[in-house]
Amino acid sequence: MSRLVPFFGFVLLVALLGFGIWWNTGHDPSAIPSPLLDKPAPEFNLPKLYEPTATVSKRDLLGKPYLLNVFASWCVECGAEHPVLQAEAPTLGVALIGYNYKDAPDDAKAWLAEHGNPYSVLIADVPGTTAIDFGVYGAPESFLIDGKGVIRYKHIGPLTSDVVTSELKPAIAVLLKEKP
Repeated sequence: MSRLVPFFGFVLLVALLGFGIWWNTGHDPSAIPSPLLDKPAPEFNLPKLYEPTATVSKRDLLGKPYLLNVFASWCVECGAEHPVLQAEAPTLGVALIGYNYKDAPDDAKAWLAEHGNPYSVLIADVPGTTAIDFGVYGAPESFLIDGKGVIRYKHIGPLTSDVVTSELKPAIAVLLKEKP
């Protein structure tokens, strides 16, 4: 009987792994639900990237929906996402707000000069403290915030054309039909 214990242990391990694979079929294991969805976005008051003595607050952005895109010059995936933002920003129907995360302002400005600037407003969170309130895991991340300041959609990782078409634009369309 003691010789069968390793065999049954192996069978149990295979069964657990098989169940895990079966359970995750059709589920995106990289999808991390945000506890902030359908809750007010955190309060913030951050300096503008190109005008650090001026600030932008959550209150300044109320009234119309916007897409807050977390990016950084040191972020490799932000470079992959950037051409999508450049192409899609004019068609979104909402303001694209650039949120520069844990980045030296001069590095961010140089990166934008090289890659282009699709953002209507650029804010900087050099220490990354406000990003903690948003639950940012890293760059890139994007938050769709309605005119009342409530987070309605969150995407972790680079936005792709497929994600913009299948997820983001439909979410924006719903917000544009609502009254602030």
